[in-house]
Amino acid sequence: MFAVVDCDNCFVSCERVFQPELKDRPVVVLSNNDGCVVARSNEAKALGIKMGVPLYQIMPLVKEKNVQIRSSNYTLYADMSNRVMSILREEVGRKLMEQYSIDEAFLELPDLAPGAPSWKEWGEALVRKVRQWTGMPVSIGIGETRTLAKVATWFAKHYPGYRKVCIIDTPEKREAALKILDVSEVWGVGWRGISKYRYYGINTAWELTQRSASWVRSKFSVTGLRTWRELQGNSCVDTLLTGRRQTICTSRSFEHGISDLPVLEMHISNFAARCAYKLRKDHSVAQWVNVFLQTNHFNEKQSQYDPSSTISLDTPVNNDFEIINAALKVLRALYHPGFEFKRAGVIVGGISSDQAIQQDLFDEFTPEQRQNLNKISQVMDFVNHRLGEDAVQLGIQQFPVDAKTGKRISYRDFIKHEYRSKCYSTTLNGFIVK
Repeated sequence: MFAVVDCDNCFVSCERVFQPELKDRPVVVLSNNDGCVVARSNEAKALGIKMGVPLYQIMPLVKEKNVQIRSSNYTLYADMSNRVMSILREEVGRKLMEQYSIDEAFLELPDLAPGAPSWKEWGEALVRKVRQWTGMPVSIGIGETRTLAKVATWFAKHYPGYRKVCIIDTPEKREAALKILDVSEVWGVGWRGISKYRYYGINTAWELTQRSASWVRSKFSVTGLRTWRELQGNSCVDTLLTGRRQTICTSRSFEHGISDLPVLEMHISNFAARCAYKLRKDHSVAQWVNVFLQTNHFNEKQSQYDPSSTISLDTPVNNDFEIINAALKVLRALYHPGFEFKRAGVIVGGISSDQAIQQDLFDEFTPEQRQNLNKISQVMDFVNHRLGEDAVQLGIQQFPVDAKTGKRISYRDFIKHEYRSKCYSTTLNGFIVK
């Protein structure tokens, strides 16, 4: 049996843990630069607020219904997520639990011992434990496969009668659930592919299971066939996760259009540094770096220019210096004056383990030089972990000197976060004092 533990409305719930006045009130959390809605409370959903809608479009409703707004606070969310995940690891063991996202984890459940509580009782006890220890509400789905466990989680979240724990462990329960569940809610279908399922007359998960394996394979490839088998109750996903990430992307939308190259260099450098940090955290290295820029498509009066280009690295790396340097080379080749860019990002790919690096014969750095670069990045990670994010940065990551004041402002200060709450659980100035 497999279980999926999902934090309910994760970002909103993190805010509510330290701000109880937000309970039962409509709350939305915004993307970087306070652009779009990325999380909603159930009360906000009931008002018709859609995921991804720009803030300015819902401002009349926000004022009319007194919707509470919060800027993204990823430091707080990551810390609260780590607290929940540590409880889950303690519950089943590190080898039987793997985190799927910031708010979700898979658990592989052993067979019940004689006289042990049922999975329903175990799940309800775990829900209470997580809520008591962290303040975070979670829902748990249990099924014979990982996909069925995800289906069960959907019912646990949407039907109060399950008391946050739903189990699909018999053919009868599976049939009843799949006949109700819209195919768009099935793990692995995704919003990109839903139109194809609709085209073939598949609207519920049950209708998908009634097609033949050969038909599913011909229309939806091996991925669709794997989903079909899992819905049939046959576990065929060998690992909890699909494995090492193929690409890592860091991107942002800007509050205002940016046309100055030095400002773009600052942003791209920070995006690249973030990608490099994620690579080191995953014990991975990247073979190529991609940079993309986008103008504002909503401004019909503005000239549009959405360039993108990739540079290959002689040797796969994960240190800040080489990743940033590669990204800046691409940016300077893409940049043309006269355009205002509303969004930009960096993608690294060709990801492999940092334990199996094949050095190029004509590499510009010797192994000793690259080892020194890697050590510097590791030291910066250590300092930033102890003293706070971005305590130590490369100079290019800082905002260019202001011509009037002669001072720099930090990259973090440049990002708009008008409604951001404190980092209550990770910094001294975030303590709640009455």
